[in-house]
Amino acid sequence: MRIIHHKPTLRTAIASLRSAGKIALVPTMGALHEGHLTLVREARAVGAQVVVSIFVNPRQFGAHEDLDAYPRQLEADAALLAQEQVAILWAPGVEEVYPAGYATNISVSGVSEGLDGAARPGHFDGVATVVCKLFNQVQPDFALFGEKDWQQLAVIRRMARDLDMAYPLVENIIGVPTAREKDGLALSSRNAYLTTQEREQAPILAAAMREAIAAMEGGAAVGPALALVQDKLLAGGFSSVDYVALHDADSLTPLTELGKAPARLLVAARLGKARLIDNMAVRPLG
Repeated sequence: MRIIHHKPTLRTAIASLRSAGKIALVPTMGALHEGHLTLVREARAVGAQVVVSIFVNPRQFGAHEDLDAYPRQLEADAALLAQEQVAILWAPGVEEVYPAGYATNISVSGVSEGLDGAARPGHFDGVATVVCKLFNQVQPDFALFGEKDWQQLAVIRRMARDLDMAYPLVENIIGVPTAREKDGLALSSRNAYLTTQEREQAPILAAAMREAIAAMEGGAAVGPALALVQDKLLAGGFSSVDYVALHDADSLTPLTELGKAPARLLVAARLGKARLIDNMAVRPLG
């Protein structure tokens, strides 16, 4: 596995790698866990040479968020990726991605609004901008993202379509199902912020979501089912709930009742120093 920090070297390496076949990109911010490695394995499964990027993107962190505290462990991450037969680890510095005088920002309206877009103003502008740059730098045939960040996935897909990104990439932005611990907790780098007690409390999130989904699919009204999730989280030790919402799975339009299109239950809540997000599919009626 080659570890590359500068764009000219990356361009040469990508040109050489392309002669060996299609390329799949797995963008990450490092602090890798089994969820990330699942993305890498899925990338290999599509028959592609795998490039993983590690870049803690300052533009997607708010003024009072955890940019400085976000875990950085490049050496350990590189060892994990080498074991997974990754071809290239693209690990640029901030100045390589945003050089002096950088002045361009990408904003995706619609799917970026509400949910984390409301809770974290400017976050998805930062996501769209850096992912667009990564796509241009690596020029992959496939890109893989975890479904845990469902709104992020929707933003990236919309950005790729709207900017006419090259086929086949625009058709091959692949969402991979959320990797979970045995007790249901979605894997996340931010789980490292949880204390031992908080880690015992954290599975309440997934359990409450499943209970609400079963209720809605069984005919219960949406409003009370969503309120049930919030009540269980607050009673279970979560300090606050940013949102509990039902949205159309594709457009992310808010829903007040189940229809005939796939829906998604999305939740964000705070437990100690960690802000946990999760989402799950809700079957349509009929």
